[in-house]
Amino acid sequence: MASSSQTPSSRLQANPMPQILLTLLLALLLLGCSTRVSKPSSHQVTLTPYKKRAPQESSYQLHKKNAITLALFDEYQKWYGVAYKYGGNSYNGVDCSALVQTLYYDAFGIKLPRTTKEQIKRGSFVGKSYLREGDIIFFKTGWNSLHSGIYLERGNFIHASSKHGVTISNLNNPYWKACYLQSRRVLNY
Repeated sequence: MASSSQTPSSRLQANPMPQILLTLLLALLLLGCSTRVSKPSSHQVTLTPYKKRAPQESSYQLHKKNAITLALFDEYQKWYGVAYKYGGNSYNGVDCSALVQTLYYDAFGIKLPRTTKEQIKRGSFVGKSYLREGDIIFFKTGWNSLHSGIYLERGNFIHASSKHGVTISNLNNPYWKACYLQSRRVLNY
């Protein structure tokens, strides 16, 4: 009876096939998870919700039903309840300017800049008492910070709230009343 003088490690070195297969398998798994990031062209809208989520029901009842409010409300319902995330632009989290950008593009096919500082330069100034559905509303929420939303109807506007996520709030709320900065009209109808 011959005794085996090989150790487990020397047997693996004698037959490298299992190590090669394991290395190839790991490489394939890692390559399968990689993504290629491409720079968007200037005419692309980069905000695309990519994750399906369970729909939530909003308790808000639309009163003024016209082409503008129906289009906005339809898009709002797709985003209702999505959490606020600074810099976010998906169903995993969205900030106010990304929401405004997406709703405008999806509802009206209008491309807006990504940030509130650029969005506030678009369209024409509208006095608060002359707001119409679809107007973009801006708030000064801090020394150097802006917030935006889209006017819907009856003093209500759609926005991404840092506390409640995508929701509908009212301009007569003391907080929003105190922070109101200006409104811009991008839709001409």
